[in-house]
Amino acid sequence: MKRIKIKYPVIVEGKYDKIKLESVIDANIFTTDGFGIFSSEEKKMLFRKLAENSKVLVLTDSDGGGTVIRSFLDSVLRRENIVQLYVPQKKGKEKRKTVPSKEGFLGVEGIDASVLRELFIPFSDEKQAEPDAPRKGQIKKVLLFEYGLSGGKESGKLRAEFAAEIGMPQNISANALLEAANALYSKEEFVKIIENFCRKRAKNRQ
Repeated sequence: MKRIKIKYPVIVEGKYDKIKLESVIDANIFTTDGFGIFSSEEKKMLFRKLAENSKVLVLTDSDGGGTVIRSFLDSVLRRENIVQLYVPQKKGKEKRKTVPSKEGFLGVEGIDASVLRELFIPFSDEKQAEPDAPRKGQIKKVLLFEYGLSGGKESGKLRAEFAAEIGMPQNISANALLEAANALYSKEEFVKIIENFCRKRAKNRQ
């Protein structure tokens, strides 16, 4: 299958994630070397330069370590140019490993190529938006509040269910969900997804 050409630089955690993505996308892919980014001034300088005048796509594992790396990048790079992408939390073990990761989730390298492909299609250099296509980036946090996905006692639990339903990490924060939604959907598309989720959830609880 032809690789998708991506016009933005992509940041992942390790070399095996990079190898996997190179089979799916044609892009400049950089690694954080796991937690090595915390102490590498050279890496931080490079990533800051990348994010100065271009969007940067960040894709880390869906575990706690991946969340920590995302937060760190968010704190040292130009925030308006960071686009956070997420792989689903899926239990399993990569073929090259003898034991699963600490939390038991597949890393980026273990995710099906078809899933990764769908994740990057919106950022393809070859993708031409339809003239009347709904605009992305119009979703506000108040929308999450209105549907109980933030600001309530049960919001964390509901958000975890919703994230699992749409193939995102179940530990995703409200702010991270908002960023991901704005990168992937128009407001109309996202509302439809939430309402379908709510109807399905209500039906299952009957």
